[in-house]
Amino acid sequence: MPNYSKDSLFVLIKSLNRSEKRQFTLYVNRLQNNSDAKFILLFNALDKMEYYDEQLILKQGITTKQQLSNLKANLYRSILSSLRMNPSKKNVRIQIREQLDFATILYQKGLHKQSLKILDKAKLLAFDLEEKTLALEIIELEKVIESQYITRSIAGRADELIEQSDRLSKQYVYATRLSNLSLKFYSEMLTSGYAKSEEDKQRIISHFKDQLLDINFDVLSFREKLWYFKAHVWRCFLIQDYRGAYRYSLSWVNLFYNHPKMIQSHPIWYLKGNSYLFKLILMFKSVERYLYWNNRLENVLNVDTFPQSENIDSQAFLLQFSNKLNIEFIKQTYDGSLLFVKQLQRGLNEYKNMIDEHHFLVLYFKVAALYFGYKKYEDSLKYTNMILFNTRHAVQEDLLFHTRILSLMAQFDSGNDEKYDEYVKANKLLILKMKNHTPIHDSFMKLFEGLSHIYPDQQKKLFTSFVVEAQDLFKNKYYRRSILYIDVLNWARMKID
Repeated sequence: MPNYSKDSLFVLIKSLNRSEKRQFTLYVNRLQNNSDAKFILLFNALDKMEYYDEQLILKQGITTKQQLSNLKANLYRSILSSLRMNPSKKNVRIQIREQLDFATILYQKGLHKQSLKILDKAKLLAFDLEEKTLALEIIELEKVIESQYITRSIAGRADELIEQSDRLSKQYVYATRLSNLSLKFYSEMLTSGYAKSEEDKQRIISHFKDQLLDINFDVLSFREKLWYFKAHVWRCFLIQDYRGAYRYSLSWVNLFYNHPKMIQSHPIWYLKGNSYLFKLILMFKSVERYLYWNNRLENVLNVDTFPQSENIDSQAFLLQFSNKLNIEFIKQTYDGSLLFVKQLQRGLNEYKNMIDEHHFLVLYFKVAALYFGYKKYEDSLKYTNMILFNTRHAVQEDLLFHTRILSLMAQFDSGNDEKYDEYVKANKLLILKMKNHTPIHDSFMKLFEGLSHIYPDQQKKLFTSFVVEAQDLFKNKYYRRSILYIDVLNWARMKID
């Protein structure tokens, strides 16, 4: 994967399509005669670069080293202003904020009734789409206008604004608490990982209950219910209650199907909910359920009214490509076409600045596992090497460990085992540093280390010993996640048979 610069301005310019570049040029030239302005010259120079090179900019004499920082900041703001005026970038939140800005300008000019008229329309839209933060901002400005000027807009205006403000404030408190709880569990997942014991599980459950004691689900609106389901999904993942996680992710997705207009307003959360749902259906290996929910997703994505943006498109690509891989895994027939794998490289090139590299590495791992299932070991090793020899991104330890295990399986089955002992040694060293080290990791390594030191006629005994040990370890539900990556246990059983 190319090592693209992290310079914010360069990445922003490279994300622009031809239409957006043209609009930016029209925007700056419409304001004043900027054809020779330094930041236009800088824009053109950066647009032509394949990689960010500050020395090349200075050699071209566009600006001095001391002025470059201010020039880049000026150009960055101008591009964002141009994009803000682009109708294709105006989602509902930008539209409501724009109306709020217009109303503020009218208020400052003393045109109070005109300001209130715009605010009233914007508030109805904010209520309809449950944009509570924006609705509160609108109501606060309405209060300012009503409290300073005799508008005589409607009778009982004060009581109406007070009631709306109180209701929104209560809902906002619920949403804040639930979003904080969801974020807390997500953070714990990243830093500490899954519960490793019954004590961990009870601590998580107790903390969760304390935060939800006085929250009545029946009074929650769409936004609060969304955070409610998200918090429950993460709680269930942490304690490895996958059936519970499936129920709440299903409720999350159905919440959107029951409120279709919210898909337009919150497409990313719609996609994320589906992502968790598919992950859990894959665990239960239900082909019918997977195909049913995938068809519903595809029907939504193929509608012309589904929102379009680089961010949304990149997340949709990740989900759709992952689903194609998962359907192959869940069927386990390995008799389909792998032509769609070529889409991965196209997606990598198109969304390289919008998707973090970890997600691509996970897809590489899935592709490697799929090729292994097809017994195309050379292709499998090609994709595992794309993870193992990645020097520009820190690979998560769990992904690194299981990638080496998959590579060892491919090397063993193909006979192409030049790096076999090297990978065994590297994984043993990794185990010593792992934060979430479990006995199942040791069991895996004992198997693969043993295979390199015994004769072929002794392998069946070693595989049998591993199966007995692994089956006993997997009685502990907190170790079972290790088999979700690659089924080493079933692979060993096949070697015995």
